[in-house]
Parts: sequence; structure tokens; C-alpha cells
Amino acid sequence: MGDRLNRGFPCPTTLADYHPVIVEGMGGADRREPGAVSEALLARLDRHWQDRPIHRPPIVVIQGDPLAPRGISAITRRVAEGLETSRALVCLDEAIADYHARDADRHNVSLEFRYSQMAGLLGDCRRNPRLLEELEAAIQTRIEAKNAKRHRLGKPPLRSWVREFALLQEVTKAACRAICGDITIAHTSPASSEFSVTGFYEVGWALGSVKPEDHIAVD
Repeated sequence: MGDRLNRGFPCPTTLADYHPVIVEGMGGADRREPGAVSEALLARLDRHWQDRPIHRPPIVVIQGDPLAPRGISAITRRVAEGLETSRALVCLDEAIADYHARDADRHNVSLEFRYSQMAGLLGDCRRNPRLLEELEAAIQTRIEAKNAKRHRLGKPPLRSWVREFALLQEVTKAACRAICGDITIAHTSPASSEFSVTGFYEVGWALGSVKPEDHIAVD
């Protein structure tokens, strides 16, 4: 913890004052107009929260995507603006990917954390102190299954960085839910590619680190 404090990162438990909103979807390859997607997401969030009211102000939690004219980074900016809130940034540690924090979009970011902080919090989780190990094992198992399918399809294996970013995604969500007690996970489309990082979302469902009812998607 001392090293993290020396680097100026707050403790992730500061998120307990908020309701985390995590938006997942394609990056710059998404050719849709981000304004239209964010408007649809905001409307979907409004309907979701009418059925499941939130009791703390929302904060949009982002995971280091660099700024692009389309895709997830452009959409999350607009969602935060529409919710009249700021964003919290979680990046991979520099020892894992030295470019990730360097290239992250920090517009309207009020809190910043590192993956190791989120992973450490799960390691200390009293409810399930093995949750981090279970997430790591489940993601590795799914990577192996996906690579076997890709081999049958004549495709190359997934890139090596997929594991790190799938862990960032699932550990961040699990930690946010553990800290805050609830969470909203919004997908920018009703279906995601099984070979994308977003496609690992069912790992959390299987382990109970997040719940299916925490999820919504643009129609």
C-alpha cells in the first residue's frame, strides 16, 4: 500500500461514495455515431434505474482506452456528461503495460487507480478471499477454449494481451461491486464478439462477482 500512496493514487474504497457505471463495448472499430449510442445508453440507464433505483451518485468507471473519435472512449465521455458526473480511471500497472496509463484519456477524471489496487482489494475480500485466483483461472480456461475454437476455424490464437485486459475488466467490476455493494454494467450493443475482451463478461456471472441483473445493453 505504501508504494501506491507514494504515487498519489487514492484507496479504491473511495468509490464507496458512488454507484459505479461501467460501459463496455468496441473501441475505435465501432463505426456508429457515439452521440447516438450514448443517448440510447442514457435512456436505457434511466429505465433500468427506475426499476432498480440507485442510492448514491453515479460515477462512470473507465479502463484506460485512449481517446478516439468513435467507440468506447468517445461514448463514455458523453455518458458521463449526460449523467452530470465525473469518471474514475483504472489502468494496468506500468510493469504490466507501460503504455496503458500513458495513453489513457483523462478528460473529466476525478479518481485514478491501478489494477494492482483492485486485485489487492479482492485478495483481501472476506466474503471470498480466493475470488482473484478464481477469476484468473476462469479467464485462462476461457482463453484456452477460445483458442481451440479459433484453431478449428483456421484463425490464429488470441493476442497475448487479451488475458491482461480481460483481467482488468473483470477484476475492476468485481472490486467495484465489492466496494459499493451494487454496480451497473452497460454494453454498447446487445451482443459482443466471443473473441473480444468484452466477451469475457460471463466469467463474472459464473463466479458471482457480478450478477446478470447488474447488466443492461443498448437495444
